[in-house]
Amino acid sequence: MLTIHADSRGHALVVEGERVVGTGELGELADGYPRARVRRWLGILTPGFVNLHGPELLEEAYHPDPREAGELGTEPLSGDALAPLALDDVRWGGSARRGVQRMLAHGTVAVAGALGRPAAADAVRRTGLDVLPRTGRPGGVPSLDPLACGIPPEVPAPRERGSVASFAVFDVADEGELAERGASTCVATVIRGRLLYRRR
Repeated sequence: MLTIHADSRGHALVVEGERVVGTGELGELADGYPRARVRRWLGILTPGFVNLHGPELLEEAYHPDPREAGELGTEPLSGDALAPLALDDVRWGGSARRGVQRMLAHGTVAVAGALGRPAAADAVRRTGLDVLPRTGRPGGVPSLDPLACGIPPEVPAPRERGSVASFAVFDVADEGELAERGASTCVATVIRGRLLYRRR
């Protein structure tokens, strides 16, 4: 199915399957693809972010289950806080899946760093997030928000005709407001043509 994703500025992408088949202004794309479904998003369309701390967030941090919030809180736990948890493969698998969902909620479309824990690698593979190589551990502080880790964020190339249809929408007026307010303003993340996160 053809879908046109358009933002508040009138910028739009035409998506068919896993690929972008057209880019431009909403009016011209709607005329060119009259049978396409149109999704209008509040905010701005962006290529999304690469989270540079993939292994640190998915293999070295535990993302509590909502049922554990009363005891463990809601933020990722790492370092000495992991020892009392005695995590097994099942709990690591659940943590990785929740971690990936939380990344998607911050507009992440790719992670950097090889994943050695099978549960983490599987969680990423199932969503279709790209896994990019990196050399050594990056600086900054691992964060689900790529704009909050203290180093310049990495952004994929702009989406164009033929690109993989992975992108994110943020409820801001422009890129300046996004940098100021952070990636928690994400309202939608599309990975390979599939809407995998939508803020309720």
